[in-house]
Amino acid sequence: MYKPFLEHLEQSLSQQFDLQHRPIPAGLESQVSERGRNPATIQSWCYQCPEFRKIRYTYIDAGASAQIFNSVIYPSHNYELPLLGIDFLSFGQVKNLIVMDFQPLFQDETYLTKYIDPLKTLHEKYPDLAQNLEMKFYDANQYFSKYLLFAKTDPETVRTRVFEAFKDYLNLYWQMLAEATPLNDSKSVQRIVKAQKDYDQYSADRDPASGLFSSYFGHEWSEKFLFEFLFEDAMPLAIAKK
Repeated sequence: MYKPFLEHLEQSLSQQFDLQHRPIPAGLESQVSERGRNPATIQSWCYQCPEFRKIRYTYIDAGASAQIFNSVIYPSHNYELPLLGIDFLSFGQVKNLIVMDFQPLFQDETYLTKYIDPLKTLHEKYPDLAQNLEMKFYDANQYFSKYLLFAKTDPETVRTRVFEAFKDYLNLYWQMLAEATPLNDSKSVQRIVKAQKDYDQYSADRDPASGLFSSYFGHEWSEKFLFEFLFEDAMPLAIAKK
């Protein structure tokens, strides 16, 4: 269901940026599930360029039972832009959940005005995709913006409205990057380094997909995938508390 989204992201990135492959730890690039009736495959891609230190996206294809597309784009540490977060999940063609946002690193008013307020017009363009759903695993006031697209919808809306919103959000993000002024002092850069690490830790601690990965690919592989690829700057809680 989300292959057109993946293909558009790849095309848009390659047209806009000088991409270089970013290594994925051995054994985590792809995996095939040997569990249950429905075979599932997972495949990931990772790139970097001067503007983005990490561009990662992952596709899970479990046939009619599940289709999942997830991506996070991390700006280089000399940009204070939000992260671009994308999470599209479909289960059995019945439950379709879409999440897309410019994920703010900070919540102060100056930052939000500069980097989140530009989203308002797009948010108003897609009111049907901004359903104000309850977040079960995350604090909506941390690493999410008030112009988050978050909706339960149907396959036809995914193919039409969601795809259009996806393209619009990408284009605005590229535009904001083009207009951004790189940071040039070490204190500001280190602030971004810490903020992105904090994001990884927060996300790894709460990511509900961990259980899904485990159900398909086993706990050991899923833990490695979570902490060595998805959120590589995070540590498992048991280690972090030592």
